Amino acid sequence: MLLLIAASTFICGSLTVMGLYWLTFRPPSVASKRLSDLEAQTIGDVVTGPPQEVSHVAVIAERMAEPINRLVPPSAAEAAKLRKQLMEAGFRSHNAPVTYRAIQISAMGLLPLTTVTFYAVTARPLASAMLPALLAFILGFVIPRFTLQQLMKRRKLRIQWGLPDALDLMVVCIEAGLGLNAAMVRVSEEIHEVHPEISEEFGLANLEIRVGRSREESLSNLAERTGVEDLSSLVSMLIQADRFGTSITRAIRVYSEALRTKRRQRAEQGAQMAAVKLLLPLAAFLFPTLFIAILGPAVLNLLNVLRNN
Repeated sequence: MLLLIAASTFICGSLTVMGLYWLTFRPPSVASKRLSDLEAQTIGDVVTGPPQEVSHVAVIAERMAEPINRLVPPSAAEAAKLRKQLMEAGFRSHNAPVTYRAIQISAMGLLPLTTVTFYAVTARPLASAMLPALLAFILGFVIPRFTLQQLMKRRKLRIQWGLPDALDLMVVCIEAGLGLNAAMVRVSEEIHEVHPEISEEFGLANLEIRVGRSREESLSNLAERTGVEDLSSLVSMLIQADRFGTSITRAIRVYSEALRTKRRQRAEQGAQMAAVKLLLPLAAFLFPTLFIAILGPAVLNLLNVLRNN
């Protein structure tokens, strides 16, 4: 029985390695290669800058995602929701949803397989591996979603904290005589090192305006891509100011001051919540140690007295 389990494990492992090797190093078809070259040429004509290298892990995930996407196609609503979440996390590639699903499905399959293999190699009964395999399956489903949610939250927080600085610089640019589009380009160039997320979003919005979209549509796409409430309010304010012909400089200055006040209030709120968050570590680690150090000698003396009596 043990020999049969070992042989089955070896065969499954060999087939998995061969499948991964084929998905990773198989030559692309002529049609896909032509489409990739055409897409790279089109993007290179629109976007200026050095070409970015594609990660080897992303290539493996994309190649694994092709058969998985054919076997388990997502619904339209699920695909749209996932694409929006990935955009808010900073992943705007058209292959990002498929890659994410490939990673999630692979984790849901590999973690239980690893658990069962461990029980088989250590000669433990496979019946006891059912519950750990189920937990591993649930972890494979939850971990990619949790990671995506954390990436979204951190990116939104970085945009939220850097937005007042970008608006102050935009006010200076507009007062110096630049238009809103030129001011966005200038702000994008100046804050690239400090706030790269805001710089990237402003650059994409300006790029959409350059390729022919209206300013209102580009700003709406900017708010939809980020999912930040403060940026959505800013976009609504800019659209209204542009539509009714009011002063954009005054509106941005007032909104920047409001954002700075809100940022200071968030910092004060976080400082006040720190005392509450410290209660659990204090109660779990510090207080028992203090009780042992203070009451320990008294307990020992009491035990000695009771022992002598």
